Amino acid sequence: MYNIKFSSYVPTPTPATPDRIVAAHYYAAWKKGAAGIHEGFNDLAKEFPDRTPLMGYYDEENPEVCDWEIKWASEHGINCFIHCWYRKPEYVGKPVKVENLRCGHGLHEALFNAKFQKFMKFAIMYEASPRWGGTDERDIVENLMPFWMETYFKRENYLIIDNKPVLFVYNQRRLANECFKSAESQREAFDACREYAKGFGFDGMIFAVCNCTVPVDESHDDYMKRGYDFRFGYNSGYISPEDYYSDEDDIIDKQCEIFKKNLEADNTAFIPTASCFCDASPRFTQRWNDLGYNFRSYANIWYLSPERYKDLLKRMKEISDSLPENAWARKMIMIDNWNEWDEGHFVAPSHKFGYKYLQAIREALTSCDNLPDYITPHDHGFSGYNTSWETPDFKEFCEKQLMVSD
Repeated sequence: MYNIKFSSYVPTPTPATPDRIVAAHYYAAWKKGAAGIHEGFNDLAKEFPDRTPLMGYYDEENPEVCDWEIKWASEHGINCFIHCWYRKPEYVGKPVKVENLRCGHGLHEALFNAKFQKFMKFAIMYEASPRWGGTDERDIVENLMPFWMETYFKRENYLIIDNKPVLFVYNQRRLANECFKSAESQREAFDACREYAKGFGFDGMIFAVCNCTVPVDESHDDYMKRGYDFRFGYNSGYISPEDYYSDEDDIIDKQCEIFKKNLEADNTAFIPTASCFCDASPRFTQRWNDLGYNFRSYANIWYLSPERYKDLLKRMKEISDSLPENAWARKMIMIDNWNEWDEGHFVAPSHKFGYKYLQAIREALTSCDNLPDYITPHDHGFSGYNTSWETPDFKEFCEKQLMVSD
């Protein structure tokens, strides 16, 4: 059956049914030249071929690629992608345009033109790190909100809870230190955004802040004073700087312990993020050092096998299900991460792991009421998803791997 085309397009997804929002963080950096700080798949091809996506290296702006991702994700219970959203800093204080975004192709070129987008909710995580554009009391209402409303929030598949669009925020520290004058002014700005949303038929806005560090101490109260509704993590918060390849029981216990400690501050206002592994080895290179990064100084390499990742997901679900009915963790769990190929945490199908992490998610978080399709795009007869990357032809790559295994 190898390379025989069974259909003219990506087969229609048959989604599994989870009992909550299962949201995977999504880093859309896999269009050539889009990332700006790394060379995408070109950085991985020679030294890290095991990180080759199962469809081969791909042009992420291609809607057909996005349809494969929607199919794989939805058939294993992931029903929302949280896209990192970057505004280039030189455009702060100006009306937002698509061409002024970093990595905006994942939404504007791919998802919004995907045939199967109705199967996948999406949300944006506003990146306010120093490298990217910040905001202030006026800019967020006059420039960001109009763009977000017209371009994202009004779409049928944007993540809406209780008739409120959900906005995730990364790097509150910068917003506090550089952008808003005070906690009160930030809350007032968020409340102005809520009123703005009501003008379009919504019942307000939900703001979520990325912070899962412990101990939480007074920081949680500060976040709530600033107008946030709940906290989350881009990852679980677990690191093991000295213990490479730590014991899997310990990794699971530590991630759950971090979850529980965050709940101590407020057991209704924190949601868990389950991390599968952490291995940023592709960034331990001289080129990254030349750019001013020293990832080795905080390297933390550890792996959960897919089977133990399933155990982690079940543990986090059990903890969540024990919380009060109004707890955010009863509504949502996050997956770390769909496609951080070089930073080293991904559940998307890969040459190294196949579909195993996705199978763990399906078995832990859904009723398994579907039959996923495990025929790869290449075996379906689809190819040509890489027209940009200076990498080996995928068919040639597969043949080499077969020779190695023989």
